[in-house]
Amino acid sequence: MTTAMFDPWSAEFVAHPYDAYAELREHAPVSRYEPTGQWLVARHQDVSALLRDRRLGRTYTHRYTHEEFGRPAPDPAHEPFHTLNDSGLLDLEAPDHTRIRRLVAKAFTPRRVEELRPTVARLADDLVGDLLADGGGDLIATVAEPLPVAVIAEMLGIPAADRVLLRPWSAAITGMFELNPTEETGRRAVAASVEFSDYLRGLIRERRARPGTDLLSALIQAQDGSDALTEQELVSTCVLLLNAGHEATVNTTGNGWWALFRNPGQLALLRDSVDELLPTAVEELMRYDTPLQMFERWVLEDIEVAGTPVPRGSEIALLFGSANRDPARFADPDRLDLARADNPHITFGAGIHFCLGAPLARLELGESYGALLRRAPGLRLVREPEWQPGYVIRGLKELLVEV
Repeated sequence: MTTAMFDPWSAEFVAHPYDAYAELREHAPVSRYEPTGQWLVARHQDVSALLRDRRLGRTYTHRYTHEEFGRPAPDPAHEPFHTLNDSGLLDLEAPDHTRIRRLVAKAFTPRRVEELRPTVARLADDLVGDLLADGGGDLIATVAEPLPVAVIAEMLGIPAADRVLLRPWSAAITGMFELNPTEETGRRAVAASVEFSDYLRGLIRERRARPGTDLLSALIQAQDGSDALTEQELVSTCVLLLNAGHEATVNTTGNGWWALFRNPGQLALLRDSVDELLPTAVEELMRYDTPLQMFERWVLEDIEVAGTPVPRGSEIALLFGSANRDPARFADPDRLDLARADNPHITFGAGIHFCLGAPLARLELGESYGALLRRAPGLRLVREPEWQPGYVIRGLKELLVEV
């Protein structure tokens, strides 16, 4: 069993991890990776099952102390980041996760998302209009990044003048999700956590005094009997909505267009049948080059995965990018097939941590791709892009295009 080809700090691996994934699925589907002390899980069947397995958790502190679990306590210097991150849905387990998700779901409803469709369509159309007016440019900076930030900000009721702050805060905080983050990454994340939290606390005070029709006001008012979200839970929920929804949507847009440019036959087919193909195309583009390559879980009690014992206290790295290219589950998985009907990709996760924002992400992606396909039918690539250095959250630095 070998993990020799798995090298998440290599630019070559980040640009194309799929040969290494194939090697892992074939020869080491569950393997110990010493540089991070994690167990890599590469096959779709195992990843899907473990996402639903309650013997694993995003945290362990609901059951064990750090000492009992054999893990060092977090660096005290990073406390503001952990306070923010550890109170969000993504890193909680039952009963806290159950309680907060129930409250958030009362405000973040499918109806509220669907009511956003005209707004999302207008924003996407305006951004594509800007790209057309300039004759092209960086598709990521011009369309992919501004759209989800504007949508989340509009949902939460963040004033337009303040929205320029959101992307840098998000980028600094999510840097901590990469493997073995540096001290400088930690300092940036802490500073962003403090600034973002302070900003949101001020906004929460305003909404408590003068409620509006925005999502933040709805989250403040959401109750289940006498239960309501605490101020820290409100802050952490808002940050999670921005970070998770924003980073994933940006990278799905950029990665997806790069995949389309590399598969001109599929792009031509999509342009000819936008209305019919777009729903399955969005799902296939999320599968083909998924923006979140790895999702980590703690092993809360001894388990066995595909015949391999994994002891309590271990951290498992679920390789979403590998699972989404597993030939045992997807026919011809390395082929981009925009009409693929049988497509149980796990880009949004599964189990209790299934992405709460999945309907919003699908809405944003559909409107973004649709506006570009309809209004810029001659969109073409200027030069091959480079990848960002991050592996866990994987996306392009830029995507230069002409119209």
